[in-house]
Amino acid sequence: MNASILVVDDERAIQDSLAWCLRTDGHEVQTAEDGEEAIAIMAAHDFDVVISDIIMPGVSGLDLLRKARTLHPRTLVVLITAYATVETAVEAFREGASDYVLKPFKFDDLRFRVQRLLEHRTAFQESALFRGAVECAALDEKLLGESAAMQAVRVQVARAGPALSNVLITGESGTGKELAAHAIHAASSRGGRPFVPINCGAIPESLLESQLFGHVRGAFTSAVQTSPGLFAAADHGTVFLDEIGEMPVHVQVKLLRVIEEKQVWAVGSVKPLRVDIRIIASTNRDLDKEVEAGRFRDDLYYRLKVVQIVLPPLRERREDIPLLVDHFIRQFNPKLSRRVIGVDPEALRVLMGNPWKGNVRELEHVIESAMILSDGEVLAVGDLPPRSFVGAPAPQSDSLRNVSRRSERQHIMAILAQTQFDKREAARILGISLASLYRKLAEHRISGSSSQN
Repeated sequence: MNASILVVDDERAIQDSLAWCLRTDGHEVQTAEDGEEAIAIMAAHDFDVVISDIIMPGVSGLDLLRKARTLHPRTLVVLITAYATVETAVEAFREGASDYVLKPFKFDDLRFRVQRLLEHRTAFQESALFRGAVECAALDEKLLGESAAMQAVRVQVARAGPALSNVLITGESGTGKELAAHAIHAASSRGGRPFVPINCGAIPESLLESQLFGHVRGAFTSAVQTSPGLFAAADHGTVFLDEIGEMPVHVQVKLLRVIEEKQVWAVGSVKPLRVDIRIIASTNRDLDKEVEAGRFRDDLYYRLKVVQIVLPPLRERREDIPLLVDHFIRQFNPKLSRRVIGVDPEALRVLMGNPWKGNVRELEHVIESAMILSDGEVLAVGDLPPRSFVGAPAPQSDSLRNVSRRSERQHIMAILAQTQFDKREAARILGISLASLYRKLAEHRISGSSSQN
């Protein structure tokens, strides 16, 4: 079973020897000395298998694996390393590696592994799609928040999922647009099919059309073999066009044709390929203004936003910050081998008051940094990374009663976070009865969902 294979290793001897062995088996082999060169090659060619060292200068094998999953979701990736750890192996398989090989390895063993992967390619791909579907099904749980804004988003996601119409997700960077797209896909009948994310701003303009719609051999100078493109890889599934506002106008025209005709024209091809895909797009730009400025086609805009979901910035749902902080602490504890149980009230006050220009993604990075720098079980203000934390929000014109209510609500939430939502302990610290605390929770619409009591 002959295949196209890319070998990536910064050790020239291993690179050449492995390439020679695979060529003797009848495979077509290309080589790269590092991850950057490999990405450039993969941008122009579609491979059946990529074999890469993990530890390389610059772009690592794991980074290359993630890029391969984006460029060519059906490519099988085998990672090799001399520095094996359980954590690295787990991460490799979690990111979608098909196999994991330790150095020093026997060439015959690696050749056997490659042959086995090729023979069972369909089974491996189907199992990968199944794992992806399971992961997607849990992603709507990561659209965390008990604020009215986030509850509305979850309702919209649940309703949009089964509809199979195109969806446009708008919001600032870091608000979770790809999470929402995953959740919509998982809620649809396509949930077990491919979900192919494409960052329209990350692919060079000269390669974007070829990457999306594919190309035939000889279509341009570096097109030494035919590539089906990412839209074909997503057949019967979902294409997620991240940052659609970055797409050049000439590619917008071709995308509009795909939507209308349900078929793609590969670069250099004289025959269209019929595809059945759902498109979910996202942007942090104001597309109405982009249309007015002539940078975005209005006909494409209206076809993409059959359903529009707007993700709120974190500063407009500050009441969700304690829940998000608790989630990130639980997420990073096993990754960082820590046992952090929460944040102290002053640290939570600072977190609640920050403007969070980077939204949830910025908050996640702050908590990760604090957990790395802290040596205690409770994160304090001094553990927060140096940055422009500004404390509480600036005062606004409001009645004294409303100000008091907000202060009471934030104080209750801070104590709940401190006690890991142990409501008995929180009531003791607050100096009120447990029954009074429950009344306060209902009055302020504070969720006790993180509590185990």
